Amino acid sequence: MNLQIRDKRAHELARRLAERDKTTMTEAVISALENELGRKGEAPLANQFEELAQKLRDMSPGPGRVMTKDEIDQMWGHD
Repeated sequence: MNLQIRDKRAHELARRLAERDKTTMTEAVISALENELGRKGEAPLANQFEELAQKLRDMSPGPGRVMTKDEIDQMWGHD
């Protein structure tokens, strides 16, 4: 498992991040990559929808009630 990046700018950025975080350059690169993936929403779309559905369920006051036919007709303008 080798990852060789032969770019002066990448090396310098990794070195600076490692110094700032007081860690190794390898850990600095891993951390930066994980943060970038997390920032861009790496979770599958199905998971994102489930999270949204759960938030909406949490906001809901409850299941509501069954409407009568007269209420439905009134709602649709069928007086």
